[in-house]
Amino acid sequence: MSQELVNRSPDLKRLRDEGYAVEVTKSGYLMVRNVPYTNSSREIKFGTLVSELTLANDVTTAPSTHIIYFAGEHPCHKDGTKIGQIAHQSNTQKLGETEVHHSFSNKPPAGYKDYYEKISTYVAVISSPARSIDTNVTAQTFSLIETAEDESVFKYLDTASSRARIDQVMTKLEIGKLAIVGLGGTGSYVLDFVAKTPVKEIHLFDGDKYLQHNAFRSPGAPSGEELNKKLPKVEYLKDVYSRMRRNIFAHVGYIDASNVDQLKDMNFVFICVDKGPVKKLIIEKLEEWGISFIDVGMGIEKSDTGLTGILRVTTSTPDYRKHVSKRISFADDDPDGEYNQNIQIADLNALNAALAVIKWKKLLGFYHDVEKEYNSTYTIDCNLLTSEEKV
Repeated sequence: MSQELVNRSPDLKRLRDEGYAVEVTKSGYLMVRNVPYTNSSREIKFGTLVSELTLANDVTTAPSTHIIYFAGEHPCHKDGTKIGQIAHQSNTQKLGETEVHHSFSNKPPAGYKDYYEKISTYVAVISSPARSIDTNVTAQTFSLIETAEDESVFKYLDTASSRARIDQVMTKLEIGKLAIVGLGGTGSYVLDFVAKTPVKEIHLFDGDKYLQHNAFRSPGAPSGEELNKKLPKVEYLKDVYSRMRRNIFAHVGYIDASNVDQLKDMNFVFICVDKGPVKKLIIEKLEEWGISFIDVGMGIEKSDTGLTGILRVTTSTPDYRKHVSKRISFADDDPDGEYNQNIQIADLNALNAALAVIKWKKLLGFYHDVEKEYNSTYTIDCNLLTSEEKV
């Protein structure tokens, strides 16, 4: 179906947002599936409404006729008698690729002003007897709306954005290639967040396998069977998120001097690795290539009263980079540090990732940005969020 046409036409979009199974056929007819009705045997059935579709400049205008078609038995009152107020003709015919069995006529004095009024009016008349028998039946089923590969990076429609009317704002996130280096704790949450944006390609870089301890530091709930496969992290996470979107690419292996050039074609990079020397290599190359990036960090310590520490998000763009060397440590990690002992900190990983992704969205104009900070920290014990390196 043409989701672009639905998005451009307020009446069709309203039908879809309210849960109607709206579809535009290849032949240019408007279809609404899953319309409940009662047949002559007083059984509840489901049919399909089919209407002509009048357009002007690829947007719907007022319907050219009040007549509508129906695929299914003739709708009846709950006593089994036909609904006479809409009766028109009953004969099987093809409308494009769709077979219909009846046409109905229910003309308001001024005609229908748009397709929302036309469809919702016919649905109310046809479905009322069925709903009087079973109040749970409805044409507003919120059925899954799949998309074609050339329509969207998502395999099914992002109805969350359309319902919130932020479709146009979301287009600001349609950059070409985004990379996430390191898919341990924070990196996997970064993926969880950016996978729900219209980024055209997401590239994952990590050499580790997805093991039991990772299940407690990353989104989702993998089964024991999945963990026993010991898949590379990037392949496991690609499989998970490819259920909802296209164009996720898994690169198995750690970034080093021999393969860092894989990042050269990226439009943005999230650096979510702990090892200082690796960070240094990646950052030097990204700066050389003029690529913007965000580096995340976390320092956790155990005290007598519980865990404490600081989360960090450092942003770097071609416009401002002088702070990087003083904000990001390039020293190698302490193997005895609390973080490396795999303390359960999924919530902190998620928070660190959320702060990083929010900043990325600010850079692209999705969120309004007053502070324009290029370094921010969150201190756990005093619940303090700072903004530093303001540009």
